[in-house]
Amino acid sequence: MGPGENLTVVLHQTQSPENLGAVARVMANFGFTRLVLSEPVTQDLETAGRLAVRGEQVLEGARVCGSLGEAVEGMVYAVGTTSRSHLRGRRTLTPEEAVARLAQESARGPVALVLGGERRGLSDEDLMRCQDALVIPTSDVQPSMNLAQAATVLLYLCAREGRAAPAAIEPPGASLGLLQALEGWMRQVLLEVDFLNPRGPDAMVNELVQALQRARLSPREAELWLGAFKHLARRLVHPLVPPTNPPTNPTNDPPTNPPSPPGRGKG
Repeated sequence: MGPGENLTVVLHQTQSPENLGAVARVMANFGFTRLVLSEPVTQDLETAGRLAVRGEQVLEGARVCGSLGEAVEGMVYAVGTTSRSHLRGRRTLTPEEAVARLAQESARGPVALVLGGERRGLSDEDLMRCQDALVIPTSDVQPSMNLAQAATVLLYLCAREGRAAPAAIEPPGASLGLLQALEGWMRQVLLEVDFLNPRGPDAMVNELVQALQRARLSPREAELWLGAFKHLARRLVHPLVPPTNPPTNPTNDPPTNPPSPPGRGKG
């Protein structure tokens, strides 16, 4: 089973209306309809529409978000594209591996394929919003692919994966927004009790969050973790304010009591 209707294409900081239109056309080619524009640089939908032959409905239905975190917060899984084969502290996936993972996780809820802008792609900070990163192998002569070309390769593979035998339905997964909130409280509490180095807490926090992601938590399980860290915060000598979140790895249902997302502070 492929990602199908549960797949959302997220374009982050897209600059070219021609590329935007070309991606919409490719999505129509392969039967995908959900498009999110995260911090779009271009506002020229008229030019994009001329390139989006029979993909106008994809453009018209596109949702615009002010940040990449907002764009993926309702997803249970997100994979981002990069041209860098070596990322610190994480292994990159091949396109085939990434599409197989998208298909697997789509049985638990909405998933996202995230493509970066033309100028610099996805930064390390952007990629921390995704559980995985993928690299399309290219020649050393020209290692960087055009945005629309990369989308074509990946969406073809997603469509091909959809022709496979249906997978078993799995229980819903915790949303990335819920895991981002959990990461915020975790960071703040662990800083307060001196478990983390205040000068560089990110590496340890990322390891902890990645371990939780590999566990593929259900919404209830993530809520239990979140409740535990909020309770710990209340038991500290100096109660903590709700955190405001720095980006990190984090999955479509809002938390029961949505907390403010992470940063450290004392009331």
